[in-house]
Formats: sequence, structure tokens, C-alpha cells
Amino acid sequence: MTRPHHRPVLRALLIAGALAAAPLVAACSGDDKDPAAPATATNTVLFSMPSTTAQVPNPDGQISSAAAKQLCDMMRPDLDKWRTEGAALGRVAFNGTVHNWAARNGGLNDTVLRDRGVVDQITTQNCPDVRQQALEALDTSDLASALVGFGG
Repeated sequence: MTRPHHRPVLRALLIAGALAAAPLVAACSGDDKDPAAPATATNTVLFSMPSTTAQVPNPDGQISSAAAKQLCDMMRPDLDKWRTEGAALGRVAFNGTVHNWAARNGGLNDTVLRDRGVVDQITTQNCPDVRQQALEALDTSDLASALVGFGG
């Protein structure tokens, strides 16, 4: 039970809390007539890259079947976009996809750096249809050649 002399303090704290929360509530309301600020690339990255795998170092560079499947799953929804954007922009996006995938799977970037052909091996074995469509969209004879950010 609150003592009578604490009621004014409690009331002041409640009012202060309500006043502090008001701008937050207003910012989140759908009644705002001002256009929303455009999303930044950072926001897009934060919200478009949820990871369901542990991001722990993978010192032996072994690629699990789950990781191989994930690469296919990450490439599949981008195929139409790569076709639409054209080979040059598609390759940039493809590089981003592979970097993202490698980072999500225990830092496989070193594995891909040592042998870019591993991406072709994975996709040939796990999703030849996705690989073929990617080759066509990226206008390349192999996926390793489209990986410009992995040395070579």
C-alpha cells in the first residue's frame, strides 16, 4: 500500500513517464500524414538477413549439407531479380548473397577464397536447376567466375 505522502511523487513519475512515451507512441501511429523517411541500406541489411544458423567460426571449412541447402535457398528467390537487373548488377548481388551465406555459416569466406569453385560444386550437387538459371541470369559459364569479391 502506498503511503499518502508518496502519492504526489508516484503521480509525478507516472505523468513524466506518460509524457516521455507520448512521442514514441505518436511516431508509431499510422495517423502521421508526413511521408516516412526512406529506409537506409543498414536497415535493409538488418531486417533482410535473419540467420537461423549459428554464426560460429568453422575452422576446418567443411560445408555441411544444411549450409549447402541454405546457399540454394538464398539464391533461388533472387534469380528473377538478377535476370531483370542484368548480368553486371546481378553479379554484384550474387557476390553479396555468397558473402552473406559464407558469413552465416561459420565464416566460410576463407573456404570460398581458397576455392571459388566450391560454389559451383555445391549448386551442382544440391540445386542444379538454380545453378543453371543463375548461370543464364549472370551470363557466365560458371559461378566461380562471377565471384569477383573472393580473389582469384
